[in-house]
Amino acid sequence: MPRFGVLGPLTIESPPGRRTTPRGDHQRALLAVLLLNANSSVPVDALVETLWPGTPPKSYSSNLHTYVSRLRARFEGLEIERDPHGYRLVVEPADLDLLSFREAAAAGKAAARAGDPAAAAGHYRRALAEWRGPVLSGLHVPRLDADIARLESERLAAFEDCVDAELSDGRHGELTGELQAMITEHPLRERLAAQLMIALHRAGRQADSLAVHRDLRATLVEELGVEPGAEVRRVHAAVLRGEDPVPSAKTAPVFPICQLPPDIADLAGRESEIAKLSALLGESKGVPVAVITGEPGAGKSTLAVTTAHRLRRSFPDGQLFVPLAGASAPRELAGVLGDLLRALGVTGPAIPDDVEARAAVYRGRLADRRVLVVLDDAASPEQVRALLPGTPGSAVLITSRRRLSGLAGADRLHLAPLTGAEAMTLLARLAGPDRVGAERADAERIAKACGNLPLALRIAGSRLAMRPGLPLGKLAGKLEDEVSRLDELQVSDLQVRGSIALSYQALSPAARRAFRLIGRCRTLDLPAWAVSTLIDDEGADEAIDELVEASLLEATGLDPTGEQRFRVHDLVRVFATELGRALETHAERVASVAKVSDAALCLADTAARRLPRTVPMPLSDHDVPAQPLADELVERLLRDPGTWFSVERANLVTAVSSLCAVGWRRKALRILERLSAYLYLHSHHTDMRTAYETLRDAAREAGDRHIVVIAEANLAVLLHVRGEYELAAEGYRECSKELAELGDISAQAWVETNLARCLVGLGRAGESLHAATQARELSTVEESGAYARQAESAALHRLGKISEALEIDRRSLAHARERGDERQLGVALQGLSWSLMLDGRPEEALETIEESVRVLGRTTAKSALAKSLRTQGAILAGAGRRDGAVKAYEHARRLAGALEERPRELSCTRAIAASWIGDGRADRAIPVLRQCLDEFRAMGGKPATALTLHVLRRAYEATGETKAAEAAGEEAKRLEVPHDANASTLVRLLLSLTEPAPA
Repeated sequence: MPRFGVLGPLTIESPPGRRTTPRGDHQRALLAVLLLNANSSVPVDALVETLWPGTPPKSYSSNLHTYVSRLRARFEGLEIERDPHGYRLVVEPADLDLLSFREAAAAGKAAARAGDPAAAAGHYRRALAEWRGPVLSGLHVPRLDADIARLESERLAAFEDCVDAELSDGRHGELTGELQAMITEHPLRERLAAQLMIALHRAGRQADSLAVHRDLRATLVEELGVEPGAEVRRVHAAVLRGEDPVPSAKTAPVFPICQLPPDIADLAGRESEIAKLSALLGESKGVPVAVITGEPGAGKSTLAVTTAHRLRRSFPDGQLFVPLAGASAPRELAGVLGDLLRALGVTGPAIPDDVEARAAVYRGRLADRRVLVVLDDAASPEQVRALLPGTPGSAVLITSRRRLSGLAGADRLHLAPLTGAEAMTLLARLAGPDRVGAERADAERIAKACGNLPLALRIAGSRLAMRPGLPLGKLAGKLEDEVSRLDELQVSDLQVRGSIALSYQALSPAARRAFRLIGRCRTLDLPAWAVSTLIDDEGADEAIDELVEASLLEATGLDPTGEQRFRVHDLVRVFATELGRALETHAERVASVAKVSDAALCLADTAARRLPRTVPMPLSDHDVPAQPLADELVERLLRDPGTWFSVERANLVTAVSSLCAVGWRRKALRILERLSAYLYLHSHHTDMRTAYETLRDAAREAGDRHIVVIAEANLAVLLHVRGEYELAAEGYRECSKELAELGDISAQAWVETNLARCLVGLGRAGESLHAATQARELSTVEESGAYARQAESAALHRLGKISEALEIDRRSLAHARERGDERQLGVALQGLSWSLMLDGRPEEALETIEESVRVLGRTTAKSALAKSLRTQGAILAGAGRRDGAVKAYEHARRLAGALEERPRELSCTRAIAASWIGDGRADRAIPVLRQCLDEFRAMGGKPATALTLHVLRRAYEATGETKAAEAAGEEAKRLEVPHDANASTLVRLLLSLTEPAPA
């Protein structure tokens, strides 16, 4: 193994005494940074920044790998390991001068502590002998400047420790020359000056010793405006008295110092945050500053103290902890600096009166030290700047409720609430794991009511710990009541309300008003347009900025529409709501909520009208107010209406519930009607069902019969799309009767059409035609009329009246072409193509359905496209184009599955299974067809059941199961409906897929 040298020019000494260096600047720089961080992983990012300080080449990764490989090849025994984070050079202390230096210096410190100055001096001299000159002289790598400066500080500290040991051992005679040379390089170094004064005094040169003090004092006063420190003054006094200063020189050293409060034993989670802060504070460039921000009660101070304790070994000179009381009564800087100087050994008259002079002395005491300064609860950047050390090696960790945006160069970590698992862990540690485990559901309710905020969880956990018999469910119930929640979250001197109130009191009047207004929004994720609409003031932007700076409102970034989003913690919102109730009238609160709900309704209305209307229910124009937002903002937000709905989907669902809670059911219905255009289009059936059930229950409680019926009609649509035909049909009939009594003819027309389509699925074609005809006669707008005509055509197919269906489909296509709506055009083409197929015109049918698929493929109407693809598969099967048919069915099945349209997904699966029979894989098809059969039976779809039995019969025949085939065939015949041209044609087309493909 070669021996490496960095304490001087970069050298590699291979046996027997041959010195070499790597070729090329990049290889030398790479080796240098690995050696300075020997036995530690160096991240790839740091290596790239070292080798290419500007913009790295695109191939930097392969280049870096090449340089590492060349180093390994050039120097036998060189061990460079790759780990998940970067590269590590593994080397023994004896094989690197830097490690040898540190090992010998550590031995010197140990000997000095053991009271053996002679041995200590020997170790220190061995350590200093490793230095051959400035670190890496002749090799300039900008990223290593801070590391090199830190090493030079280590060398100087080792020299001073060595001098102390030699002075204690009585070897002062040979030190004066060395000390005078070092003071020339470091004229402000008080420790060197004191050592030289002692050495000169012992050598009988009292006048020269006093001259050193005189020169040092003049330099300090001129450059820093401060007097020499206590140690120099003590030595000076001893020299004046003619006494030997050394007996008193062994006073207790200031460093290392630790002022940290005790670590928190029950910390839960936060490991990723600690790792991030540790990485930030461990940077070698300059003085790293990290700021922990977050809302009141997030656990900022706890995290800072824990992180500081974890980093104690990285900052061997100590850790200072400074409470700044920024949230309540910010401390004066002069007093803070006075306390710090006294802790650092500066006392009495040595502490200057002037604040700037105190800051200079403070920086001087920390110069070239490795100290972590923790500044807790900072009020402003001004309160912090004077407390930052001036030399590399130290670091600063700040906590603040404010972002301290004016603090240049600081890295910020916003502390979010705990995760659900972390919150449960903390609660278990406070209240007892057995108790929380036994009442897990209620514990989760407590955590949710606390918003996973550490302060609130600690209070709740402490209350449980004080009352072992208190059921968790009882406390959860109290916390879930927003009116009393903050009253419950207080114990001893801990309270959530008081913590938030400190931040609120520090706001300007405009920001306080904005804070109270934002509390009226039930949603926690707010778009900028909603916040601005709520505040409705020229100074809204400034107020929002102040709330963000105070960590009462969190800016979470831009959404896909380009709008800034904000987040409010639930407990902060509850506090804002409390204030609003206390300080503002009911009329004022109602007016502000009305404005933002009007804006949401108008945006949803415009967005819904730009989407294809696929949900089979009317879109009412009643009760839609004028748009309160600026036209340019509306256009930007709704450039892609689907994107806007996807962003605001959760908020709009929440808004329906909130509006129902305050009795604004009509507005809730109008928003939900528009939201449904998006939800139904993308098969978000769960959201749609939840919102309509909420609306229905609220309307039923208030006796609002019309809204109850509209909600029930939409819920029947969701039953229909799931294939629950009997329940859906029953729901449609009840709703149609109610709507007729209420005089809502428009909604009744849609419901009757939905009923007609449902009855077709149940195999009741005559009833379906009657409902479809009635729907067409009730229709007052073209859209519902076209929908009713499509249902009429489907019923006529089942009754064998193909020519009448063709006439309807041709008129529908003509209307669609006139309107220019591609979705309606694609749907009309699909209907006509199937009528043409039933009429015995397969070539025209194929040409028509292919146009339908092309047109619908350009739209977002995936449900209509799936239906057209299924029709295309059937027509291609009849044309003998087996591969194309299967591909069309597979595409349709994928779309139907994604849209949760189970009946269509099953019918496509049945056709694909039929093709397996033709491929000789009937044994694989049988279990799939049985599954389809079971589901169609459960849905009550007789035509679909009969078709499946026909295909299953063919599968049994192919596998030789004669009895099963006969039973399936007989059941299929019993279910067949006379004159059903649709069923007979589909049977023929599906069975064509079961035939072996021609050779």
